[in-house]
Amino acid sequence: MTDAQDLPFRHYGLRHRATAWISRCLFDRFTYTVRHGLIRGMKRTGGLGWLPAWLAGGAETQEEMFWRGLPLDGLVVYDVGAFHGILTLWFAGRGAQVIAYEPNEVNHARLMENIRLNRLAQVRVRKLGVGSLPGCGTLHYSPQMAGGGTVNPDATGPVSQRVEITTLDGDIAAANLPAPDFIKIDVEGWELEALRGARVTLDAHHPALFLEMHGETMREKKRKAAEIVAFLRNAGYANIVHVESGAAITPANDSVAAEGHLYCRYTAGRSGPCPTNISSQPLTASLQS
Repeated sequence: MTDAQDLPFRHYGLRHRATAWISRCLFDRFTYTVRHGLIRGMKRTGGLGWLPAWLAGGAETQEEMFWRGLPLDGLVVYDVGAFHGILTLWFAGRGAQVIAYEPNEVNHARLMENIRLNRLAQVRVRKLGVGSLPGCGTLHYSPQMAGGGTVNPDATGPVSQRVEITTLDGDIAAANLPAPDFIKIDVEGWELEALRGARVTLDAHHPALFLEMHGETMREKKRKAAEIVAFLRNAGYANIVHVESGAAITPANDSVAAEGHLYCRYTAGRSGPCPTNISSQPLTASLQS
């Protein structure tokens, strides 16, 4: 009998998949002004942001409240795994400069279109994957969920694409990019590889970090969470908070980090922006401690 910990983990629920199908199949080329969410008032092609907030359904998530409370004014923000650019656009409305990474050719084209629609001159896009070593890899993804593509060698998918992979350390030097103040990483299970390829940058500049946690099974998610927490603490990032619960994460409870997102700050000098208006009291207390 298969252990429940080893069953495939459904990262995207039925509602998420249905919304993605409707968006892709019925409104993919529809350009509009977004009516709700983080980028309300900005222009976008694709998605269902043209719906009124009451019809879109659902209260604001802990993640969205986190972003609203994060002071980014004047900061250099890296968006690693930008997809169609929702967070890229949000960052660009606040930060001094945004460096966005998106290797998927379909997502990259939509990202560039959304940047152009909003005339965001402060965004620089890199059509590259990010990992621990430079080279090439195969990106696997489903057309219905193109944001879920991964270069994990064990992954499969109905669509595959060869992509160039860089390291953040190498690309920052080669492309003369500005040092990051904040790095968001959402690369579908490749987060630890991206961190390893940014170790020189982390040691030199201590940017705050935001990580989405992934894994094909719950056992794998817990293993990856433990490895990421160990890496972060070794790099001086002992201030690690689980965004959804507000729990402070240590090696003793790193399994809590298996689902959701982590916000991490370098502790020696208290580097990194700190959210100020999160509605969850435990989260606010943890982030400001």
